[in-house]
Amino acid sequence: MAAGNLRDALAAHACGDVPAAISALMSIDPESWQAIEHRLARLGATTADLLHTMRELRP
Repeated sequence: MAAGNLRDALAAHACGDVPAAISALMSIDPESWQAIEHRLARLGATTADLLHTMRELRP
């Protein structure tokens, strides 16, 4: 479920829909956030890095 929420948040962010992105991110429970952050860290990134990259890719 958290992966779907993160995907929705990234898609909304890419489209410039900040309220929908925030809503999707707020739906992720703390335990899932820890798992997401752990996986990003293994890739050498943070959640902020991911959002920054998505903003740069927005048309």
